[in-house]
Amino acid sequence: MSHAIALHGGAGTIAPELLTPELEKAYLHGLDLAIYAGNKILLANGTATEAVAAAVIELENYPLFNAGKGAVFNHVGKHEMDAAIMQGIDLMAGTVAGVKNIKNPILLAQAVMTQSAHVMMAGDGAEAFAKSVGIEFADDDYFYTEQRYKQWLDLKDSSNYQLDHSANPGNKMGTVGAVALDSFGNIAAATSTGGMTNKQFGRIGDSPVIGAGTYANNHTCAISCTGHGELFLRAVVAYDISCLMEYKGLSLKEACNIVVMDKLVKIGGEGGLVAIDAKGNIEMPFNSEGMYRASINMAGEKTFGIYK
Repeated sequence: MSHAIALHGGAGTIAPELLTPELEKAYLHGLDLAIYAGNKILLANGTATEAVAAAVIELENYPLFNAGKGAVFNHVGKHEMDAAIMQGIDLMAGTVAGVKNIKNPILLAQAVMTQSAHVMMAGDGAEAFAKSVGIEFADDDYFYTEQRYKQWLDLKDSSNYQLDHSANPGNKMGTVGAVALDSFGNIAAATSTGGMTNKQFGRIGDSPVIGAGTYANNHTCAISCTGHGELFLRAVVAYDISCLMEYKGLSLKEACNIVVMDKLVKIGGEGGLVAIDAKGNIEMPFNSEGMYRASINMAGEKTFGIYK
């Protein structure tokens, strides 16, 4: 086997007492659907870019994850989504921020990369571009989930915001993402998120920012992050790992450990990421209590995890 894939469905303080056996099974099923979709493309000699997009589409369509259909509510009770995709062969990338009513934001990010001369589009302009290239829209009802609505009701009359997957209301993180190596030796990364519950003022996190929450370069690694976006932005997490590999000659594992377990911790940045290099090495480090994750390595071995 000459390919590999890894993905995440968010990190945070995933309280074991709140994760019932039924809910755990449902989360793992969502991860399985996504890893299957991505791996199926790799098995058919598809590209890493196609594979990460396919995996993320499945996660966006699955209501338990904070992206696409499961996106959280913002301060005014709407859904504002961000997404990014990047391929390591030529550093081509596409990202969108603060888009509404886009069924699969990752497809819009991919369209920005392949059908425009730009890297990043936001808000109304990104939605106008989506219409011009035939990206599917969905009405507000499509994005409604009872769990997300209740989370928002608890916060909507305050200035508080909330990340995802947590018993601690101030400390939840939710983003989905994937990284892959294809049989041509190329790597890619994709990330998608609904952001923070009750977020205000058009807040944008690290997910759609190249080098912060998403990055891919064949010479180093492909990375998709999940966590407290403000801290991942300040630490330029994804590119920092790439730089440690490129300039210091560190392995993927060493670079990930320094950034996630040391540098991020020192500034209070909680979360994790999935990473792959061009040799097919996979790392899925996180400094939070848990991270929904799955992978299929070069040997074809499939793994799933929530806790350490």
